Amino acid sequence: MTEFAGRSGRGSVKPVVAVFGAYGHTARFVTAELLERGWTPVLSGRDAVKLEAAAAHPGVEWRIASVDDPASLDRAIAGTAAVINCAGPFGDTAPPLIEAALRAGIHYLDVTGETLVAMSTFDTYRDDPRVKEAGIVVAPVMAFYGALGDLLATVAMGDWPAADEISIAVALDSWHPTRGTVLAGQRRAGRRVVFSDHHLQVVAGDEPQPKGTWTFAEPFGTQDVVGQFSNADVITVSRHLDTPRIDAFLNVAPLKDLGDPETKGPQAADADGRSAQVFLVEVVVRRGEERRRVAARGRDIYAITAPIVVEAAERILTGRGRATGVVTAGEIFDAEDFLRSLPLDELSLGGE
Repeated sequence: MTEFAGRSGRGSVKPVVAVFGAYGHTARFVTAELLERGWTPVLSGRDAVKLEAAAAHPGVEWRIASVDDPASLDRAIAGTAAVINCAGPFGDTAPPLIEAALRAGIHYLDVTGETLVAMSTFDTYRDDPRVKEAGIVVAPVMAFYGALGDLLATVAMGDWPAADEISIAVALDSWHPTRGTVLAGQRRAGRRVVFSDHHLQVVAGDEPQPKGTWTFAEPFGTQDVVGQFSNADVITVSRHLDTPRIDAFLNVAPLKDLGDPETKGPQAADADGRSAQVFLVEVVVRRGEERRRVAARGRDIYAITAPIVVEAAERILTGRGRATGVVTAGEIFDAEDFLRSLPLDELSLGGE
């Protein structure tokens, strides 16, 4: 595998990385993160006008491509070391882009939070011999949902070979969703992915979700929560940590925002384009009467996705991933070191 320079300073050539769906909200953060690290992004998507506007940086190339045209995807990623897919609905974009990455022999990462799509990607490509033969990494859900909770759970598990239960609780002070998040919710049609008795299962939308309370750290405190929240961390954690049960919780307050038909989406509150949204993710791993609790707090779930997926790409391209194939963040990377690299406001990795 070719080694490139990144923040680690290894190598002498910085990578060229394709960003598909480059004019979307999260993709703009991803492009900015790549540029900040001195990388060369190649932007692609269907809309030439939007692409040209998104490429308003010196030397940034853009290429028109559509998931309905495999040849255009091949041209879009030609000469790149990896492709980061930021284009939803990911059920439409992930399969053709993974196939293009396989043809090119380059790494694939995406930022989907769509649980059903994540399940399909793992199930379809986990045992696909072409992935192993290509020697590439296929890394879906390298985002706030799917990666952050997985990394925290991996740290909390530590030296335990198994746990009786893993609980992932997310608190948001607000949630003004992007159009992609809204469309993903509509496609999911209320269906939820839950993990119990060592198995993932899809629960129909008309089944009631359990409700309760969770006592978060400040600034949230005790919050009303819904359980069996359809969180992509349930998919990723279940892939490599040994536990019979994973519970995912979300506080009730942001659900009102999420269901508001008049929402205007995330609103920039600083020069970097981040919103003022505050998030807190707490993970509790239980074995018998012993519990381990870890947590991460920061701003803007869409903005934090950019350093997550770009850090993942950098570690893959500089040989700091533990494996090739279809992987989660927690199983391929040093979870604690990865978490400490992220621009979080607070990180707590020890104790109950």
